[in-house]
Amino acid sequence: MIQTLKNAWKVPELKSKILFTVFALLIFRLGSVVPTPFVDGDKLAAFLGNMSGTIFDLLGTMNGTAFSMAAVFALGVQPYINSSIIIELLTVAIPALERLAKEGGEEGRKKIAAITRYTTVAIAVLQGYGYYTIMRTNELLAVGDVNGFWAGFVIVTTFVAGSAFVMWLGEQITEKGIGNGISMILFAGILSRIPNMISSMGQGVSMWQIPITEDLIAAYGGAESEGYANFLASRLHPALIPVIVIGLLALVVFVVYIQNAERRIPVQYAKRVVGRKIYGGQSSHIPLKVNMSGVLPIIFAQSIASLPATICAFAGIQAAKPGQTDATFWENFLRVFDANGLIYTVVYFLLILAFSYFYSTMQFDPTEVANNLKKNGGFVPGFRPGKPTADFIRKVLSKITFFGAMFLSVIAIVPILSGNLVGRSDLAVGGTSIIIAVGVALETSKALEAQLMMRHYKGFLE
Repeated sequence: MIQTLKNAWKVPELKSKILFTVFALLIFRLGSVVPTPFVDGDKLAAFLGNMSGTIFDLLGTMNGTAFSMAAVFALGVQPYINSSIIIELLTVAIPALERLAKEGGEEGRKKIAAITRYTTVAIAVLQGYGYYTIMRTNELLAVGDVNGFWAGFVIVTTFVAGSAFVMWLGEQITEKGIGNGISMILFAGILSRIPNMISSMGQGVSMWQIPITEDLIAAYGGAESEGYANFLASRLHPALIPVIVIGLLALVVFVVYIQNAERRIPVQYAKRVVGRKIYGGQSSHIPLKVNMSGVLPIIFAQSIASLPATICAFAGIQAAKPGQTDATFWENFLRVFDANGLIYTVVYFLLILAFSYFYSTMQFDPTEVANNLKKNGGFVPGFRPGKPTADFIRKVLSKITFFGAMFLSVIAIVPILSGNLVGRSDLAVGGTSIIIAVGVALETSKALEAQLMMRHYKGFLE
């Protein structure tokens, strides 16, 4: 990829596209640190720190540090991603949208893009108002003498305007820059969390160097106190840092390998005589990616798995402490269904498997592919056209979907297991972040290579 960037930098047109992309991402990062008016940042950070295992973890992963700071771009590309998923699912469910997508041509794509934009703004209004309601309910605002309605209006409008601007910025990157703009913005938001992770490592190592004495234990309120337990949890042995780095690099290599893996079904086209010309006769293949569903199953599974903790957090219910005898049912439930616990991990694992099969079914229709092959005179060697071909493709799809689902499940639970092993969940990089970052990097590299090939292509007369 580095060599591809060097070669692209030598082409003036590609150089301007790279500079435009970098400039757009700098604007995005600038808006991600500009605070929203009337929000108390310190109280918000403390509040989100106590909301581990809820939907806020996913939102923080998707939107980077902007969400935890309630910055102007706090909602980021999340409304656009939700809107795109909703419209994509509705396109399959509603015949009018399906005809518009398949038969509408360029005009149909423009109409669907416009519908997606309007839906994005609507979702941003709902999410912005929900975020404001949470901050108002938990007294995280610093409105002073300002009217409460006016403060809420400013906060929600800022969130919605920021989300709309990010959507527009992503479209500009797609049109005038390199790669998919929304993916690049998502990539930048994920990378923005790396400095916090490095800082946490440094703080953990410095805490390890503090000798544990009786005075220190007494200063935290005793060996059984919560403060002393938090102190022990914040310490990190220096020898664990190389282990974390090597494990992270190995995980990235594994993700790159699986992201590029595909099963190729051979296809042979019969020869056809049209007039004086002969068409067909060539061989091709149908590429089926192992990870066909991308990162969406992890997003859906995490949203549902974190729903109980999110509801309890909104209701003010906290998990029961070890040994607590007067805890309620929901307090004990939260303790058992902890985001780093065994039950949550198993449920999370099974949900990813289920959503992987569901999304691959939505994305790829073996019957439609078999019919298209039959119409074009193509066939899979060893199988008759029509239903036998569709059954074979469906069988192959089921097998590779299983491997893809297992891959996503393992990637998703490895950070949980490593966090429990190290004792520091804030040092674990989520599987969602790794898959998105690696996927965007590979996609951008391929886009650059394709444009370089176009500019270095020579005709047969040269």
